Amino acid sequence: MRFLQAATILQSTASLLRLPPNTLAFVLSPTKQLLHTSSSIIAISRQKYPFVSPPQKLVSITTTTTTQLQETSPKSYFSSLTNFSPMPDLTYPLLTAQNATTTNTIINHYATSSEFTTLATFEGSSILQRDEEDASKLQKGIDIAKAKGVIDPNFVPEEYITVDVLGKNPEEVAEDILLKVRAEDSSSSNNNNNKGGVVVLCGLSGTGKGTTVATLKHKLESDDGKQVVCWSNGNIFRSVTLLAATWSEQHPEESNGGDITKALTKDNLASFVNMLTFGKFKDGKYDTRICGLGLDYLVSEVQNTELKAPKVSKNIPTVAEVTQGEVILFAAEAIRQMGEDGIFVLLEGREQTVNYVRTPLRFTLTLSDMSLIGKRRAAQRLAAGVLGEVKEGACVEEIEVVLDGQLAKMVKEASA
Repeated sequence: MRFLQAATILQSTASLLRLPPNTLAFVLSPTKQLLHTSSSIIAISRQKYPFVSPPQKLVSITTTTTTQLQETSPKSYFSSLTNFSPMPDLTYPLLTAQNATTTNTIINHYATSSEFTTLATFEGSSILQRDEEDASKLQKGIDIAKAKGVIDPNFVPEEYITVDVLGKNPEEVAEDILLKVRAEDSSSSNNNNNKGGVVVLCGLSGTGKGTTVATLKHKLESDDGKQVVCWSNGNIFRSVTLLAATWSEQHPEESNGGDITKALTKDNLASFVNMLTFGKFKDGKYDTRICGLGLDYLVSEVQNTELKAPKVSKNIPTVAEVTQGEVILFAAEAIRQMGEDGIFVLLEGREQTVNYVRTPLRFTLTLSDMSLIGKRRAAQRLAAGVLGEVKEGACVEEIEVVLDGQLAKMVKEASA
């Protein structure tokens, strides 16, 4: 672990900074030393009190009077001055949690590591490149849908609310969003006591969309008593792909022996989408029914079988490119139905695909420090790699040795 060095008394700093006699001043130097002026030493153990991502340069001075420091432990005292949260050791239980605390602990562990910076830079660049490629493919599909007249080329979505997640844990990000959600819910509750809603969440990979959605779902259900559904267009794309693949099998001559692209005519796609119905089915639960070409399935019952068969998985990219508009409109109608039935729908995705769902509750997660995207991904990969090697109940020292080995291995692979 990289830890803060022990406090050093610099009496001359008081006069240099022109501070009052009863003031304690703390400054973080570029080497992460904690410098302070005081009439007594407040020892802060570098082994017990590490902190997340210490600044790389001189930061602003924080002061407080001695009357505010009574009965305050060094840990809480220093945290209150700097707003840095103390990080725990990378124990086996923390490693297996595979959550934000795990990630932040690893980032803190390698705060001054050039090897980790190299890996994080590589991971960050890869993520941004994939995001750009995905966005380009999605936009191509949207343009095709507009050209076919499936979606309105002049459609304008409601404005997005930007949420900077820098320095916030998932609970804090969720609370920022819930402030808006609850205000909107409260303003319209007089008209409908069983009102649902739709929350749209966008953002680059690595900004924590998945974790935020899970946290929002938990809070809306446990704190607000809402019925919540997390919607994804993925199974709808898979359903259309299953129908296209089935059509190709049933029409070998027209599909040139099973070429799925031959099934993707405008008329066929419209027919395939009409074979999908969203509504309440078994036990009064919302589901999507696939009914046509001899098939009759509920998506919830085949999402891990028929919808993940090779003939579906290998053809999804091809089908998705030309069915963006159809799937977007199907999803928008399904989400509208659930919202009107008092259900809160959480929709995560790319702006191009979620723009067409009407709601004032639209959020984009951002990171004002983009380097953290790469750091988070690097830390996640390292955690997974270590977990696959260490034995259950391994001590901190053993975990750190394996962690260093994983880092060296991944940096070598990234440089190859």
